[in-house]
Amino acid sequence: METETKKAWNLDTGQEYEIVLPARHVMEEALHQFDYPPDGIHKKQVAEILAERFSLSDEQRNAKYKNGNRVFNVQLGLLFARLVKSGEMRFGRGSRWGRKLKEGSNDTGVTPPVSPNNDLTIPIPEESIKENYQRIREKLTVDLLEKIKDNTPAFFEKLVIALLVKMGYGGSQEDAGKAVGGSGDGGIDGIIKADPLGLNVVYIQAKRWEGNVGAPPIRDFVGALDGEGVQDGIFITTSDFNPAAKEFAGRSSKRVILINGSQLARYMIDHNVGVSTVETYEIKRVDSDYFAENAE
Repeated sequence: METETKKAWNLDTGQEYEIVLPARHVMEEALHQFDYPPDGIHKKQVAEILAERFSLSDEQRNAKYKNGNRVFNVQLGLLFARLVKSGEMRFGRGSRWGRKLKEGSNDTGVTPPVSPNNDLTIPIPEESIKENYQRIREKLTVDLLEKIKDNTPAFFEKLVIALLVKMGYGGSQEDAGKAVGGSGDGGIDGIIKADPLGLNVVYIQAKRWEGNVGAPPIRDFVGALDGEGVQDGIFITTSDFNPAAKEFAGRSSKRVILINGSQLARYMIDHNVGVSTVETYEIKRVDSDYFAENAE
């Protein structure tokens, strides 16, 4: 069976990884050949049956996107929506899938909605909306990191301070922290107040690395914290940390938070640093309570 690789998300570790699933054309052919009952079948049952037919492992069945939706189920949903658009299949009530009925046959409950001008309107699966939203965020993450790398180290250090202020550290930009930078900074690129009064401070190191950060830079950072008599530190990189770096930070006597490039970009998106809103869409559903005449 031909396969292809998909991106998945480990919700426990917060890391992206790759999962192998049947190729798109293989899954689409299986949807064509599926034995649909006259009144359709729930989409989750289709996914379960096809997962058995493909002999998928538990890992392949349960691999999820960051939003928690199963990758295999979402891919099936997207393929089925395409078949609906081509007129070969149809969505039914209650998330049921079915084969398109022949002209003149009786409706068995899987007729798609029709607009006043008799054009077919295709319901968009919720999974499709979420997947497209996630793709936009992933593309934005890549774009943000490219922009950061195109700017100077000094700009990056100021950006980090601005982001931490937006995340609630210390109050205003002027009072909360400052970028240090420059040679002889002892491994410290910024200082920020952990509270509005400045009773506790957090030291920051912000480095635009290409390769993964290893243990030695983290060890040097911890030494700088110790030299300043500071307990808390944040080490931010545009790349990632290797296992040795994570292990050293985890067992250090200092409280050191590691933030990699993907996490940094997500924080920027969530706190509106370096991004602007282009469009906002509201997804609505019928309010059943409004139409209930005997609400009491």
